[in-house]
Amino acid sequence: MAHALDLVGERWALLVVRELLLGPKRFTDLLAGLPGASPDMLTQRLRELTDAQVVLRRRLNPPSASWVYELTPWGAELAPTVLGLARWASRSPSMPYDAPLSVDSLMLSLTALFDRRAAAGLDATIAIHLSGQPFRLRITGGELSLTRGEDDHPDATLVTDQATLLSLLRTDNGLDGMVEDGSLRIVGDRAVVERFRRLFPLPAPVEPAPDA
Repeated sequence: MAHALDLVGERWALLVVRELLLGPKRFTDLLAGLPGASPDMLTQRLRELTDAQVVLRRRLNPPSASWVYELTPWGAELAPTVLGLARWASRSPSMPYDAPLSVDSLMLSLTALFDRRAAAGLDATIAIHLSGQPFRLRITGGELSLTRGEDDHPDATLVTDQATLLSLLRTDNGLDGMVEDGSLRIVGDRAVVERFRRLFPLPAPVEPAPDA
């Protein structure tokens, strides 16, 4: 365990890993998803993670030809650890639920908070276009899979931003109001959307430890 912390124990290192769990990113996209991180700090973390064989840097094929960072297969094995830490921290009494979330961190939080029992009997594919970025959620057999990208035949599609998606998931605000004010667009089965929004309950905070 001590060596694992040497490799990824620094706070920003794990956040970089989190931002790469759904696929490769350019340096500028990584920086945008890490509020508070400076370019110099991110450069240093990426260098350390690359040296540790957790992350690799490669050039995309033409016509893009951009340089991107992505997890190595070994680095990708950190996914259960990162999501497990997120799930564990969600019960903290001091959890800052109003803190800003990157697009990827919000989508990954769905995986961490997913309630299998609430999803019993649901078999659906939901496409989410969140702040212009496409994601696909597949729910079946009480399991959730999340990938970046489009889906050709989703049961429902949501087009929205982070603030509205959080409102959808954490409040009882009606869909009609969100649609009418333009913050949410729904294509497809609204019943699936209503079911979907109930699958990610916030856990109860851990009870305070008794005084000695």
